[in-house]
Amino acid sequence: MISYLRYIKRAVVFFVLFVLLLTVQKLPVSAEEEDEGKDMQLYAQSAVLMDAGSGRILFEKNGRQVRPMASTTKIMTCILALEKGNPDDYVTVSAKAASMPKVKLSMLPGERYRLKDLLYSLMLESHNDSAVAIAEHIGGSVEGFADMMNEKAQELGCRDTYFVTPNGLDGTVTEESGKVKTHSTTACDLAGIMAYCITESPRREEFLTITRTESYSFPAYQETDGVITENGRVFSCQNHNAFLHMMEGALSGKTGFTGNAGYCYVGSLRQGYRTFVAALLACGWPSHKEYKWSDTKKLMQYGLSHYEIHFPKEEGAVEELPQLPVKN
Repeated sequence: MISYLRYIKRAVVFFVLFVLLLTVQKLPVSAEEEDEGKDMQLYAQSAVLMDAGSGRILFEKNGRQVRPMASTTKIMTCILALEKGNPDDYVTVSAKAASMPKVKLSMLPGERYRLKDLLYSLMLESHNDSAVAIAEHIGGSVEGFADMMNEKAQELGCRDTYFVTPNGLDGTVTEESGKVKTHSTTACDLAGIMAYCITESPRREEFLTITRTESYSFPAYQETDGVITENGRVFSCQNHNAFLHMMEGALSGKTGFTGNAGYCYVGSLRQGYRTFVAALLACGWPSHKEYKWSDTKKLMQYGLSHYEIHFPKEEGAVEELPQLPVKN
C-alpha cells in the first residue's frame, strides 16, 4: 500500500511538472521588441491580453481598473443559460422583457421562444429584450439571475466584477449598508470570463457554435389551449463580430457599447496550441467604432510574435512509471 501511494504521489508530481511545461512562455526577443509591449499604443483605456489556457496576463493597460462593460456582459448571460437551462425550453416573454430599449428583437408580451433561439439573438444581434427574457427564465427574475452571475464570477476568481443587468445596460444596486454597487468589471476579469467560456465550461462547444454562426433564423411561438405553435413571426440574426474574418484562427467574441462604457470588446484567437483572449474597455466613442478592431489585432499579433507553447522533450522528460498489479 505504501509503495502504491508513492507511485501515486510521483505521478501527481510529474503531471504538475508536465502542465507547467505546457504553459505559454515568452520567446527571446530583442530590446526593441521588448519595448514594443511596454510602448504599445492602444485606443482602449483598459486592455488585457491573456493566455486562455493558464490565465496568465501577457499584456495589460489599466487591466484592474473598474469600468462598465456594456454588452460584453452577455458572454456571462449566455454561458449561464447554457449551463443551467434546457435549450429546448420555451421561454415566455414578460412585459418587462418586451419593454427593453434597442437593440432589441421586438418580442411581444406573452410570446414564446425556444431558449436556444434566444441565445443566438443574444450573441449575434445583442438583443436586450432577449437577455432579460433569458434571465427571467433561468433565474426567476432579473435580480435572481444577477445573483447567479455574481456567484459564477466569484467562482471564476473575478475580484472586481459586479453584475446588475443581464444585457449590459447601466445599472446600480444599493445594499442595506447604503453602499452603491455598479454594473462593472475590469479587463482582467472580462478576459478571464471569456477564457472560461471557450476552454473550461462544460458547454464551451455550444458557446463556440453560437458565437461563430454567421446567420440564424427562428420563429416566435404562441400557446393556445395548452398547445404551442408558431405564430407567423420569423426573425433573422446576423453575426456582427467582424474580428472573426480579420485574423487566421479568430475564435469567438462579443462587442458592446453604451454612452457610459464606450465601445468594448472581448475576443479570442487560437493558432496551434496557443489560445489568446483580448479584452478592451472604453475603446473610443462615436465615431470611432473601428478602434476596437485595431486594438484587438494589435494585441493578438503581439501575443503571436512574443509567446509560444513549450513542450517537454520527448526523451527523458517524464519518467515512465511501472505498471502496478491490480487485484479485484
